[in-house]
Amino acid sequence: MPRILLLVSSLLLGACAARTPVPQAAPALVAALPLTLQIQREQADVRQDWLLVIQQEGSALRWSLMDPLGIPQARQLLDAGQWRNDGLLPPNAEARELFAALLFALSRSDALQAYPAGSWQQVSDDQRRLVPDWTIDYHGPLDFALGKTGLNYRIRALNLEESD
Repeated sequence: MPRILLLVSSLLLGACAARTPVPQAAPALVAALPLTLQIQREQADVRQDWLLVIQQEGSALRWSLMDPLGIPQARQLLDAGQWRNDGLLPPNAEARELFAALLFALSRSDALQAYPAGSWQQVSDDQRRLVPDWTIDYHGPLDFALGKTGLNYRIRALNLEESD
C-alpha cells in the first residue's frame, strides 16, 4: 500500500511540474509589438473565439485575452521568466500555458536558444515542438495551428500589416 501511495504522489507531482517553459528574457519575435491575434479554440467539438493583445511594458510582456464582446478572460504579465496576474481577474492556468506556447510559436528561429536546452525541437521549417506536448504547424509567421492532446488553437494576426 505505501508503494502505491508513493507512486501516485510521484505521478501527481510530475503532472504539476510539467509546465510550458518560458525564457528568462523575452526573445525576438516574428512581428513588432503591439500584436493583436485572433484565437480559435477547439476542444471536443466545442469552438470558442478570442482576441489576444500582446504589448511591451518596459521589460515585461502584457498578455490580454478577451472574448468577442471585449470581456477580459485573462490578463498576465511575463517579466524575467515569471508570470504574474495583471488586474483583478482570477488566475487562469490554461491561459498561462497558452501564452507560454504562443511566445514560443511567435519567437524567431534565431531566438530559440533563449529556451532551456531540450525543451523544444525544430521538426521542419513548418513545424516546432515544445515540452510538455505542444506542436506548432505554421502556414505563415502569424498564421499557425497550435495544439496538444485533445486541444487545438488556430492563430491568425488581426493587424493589417501582418495579414498578407
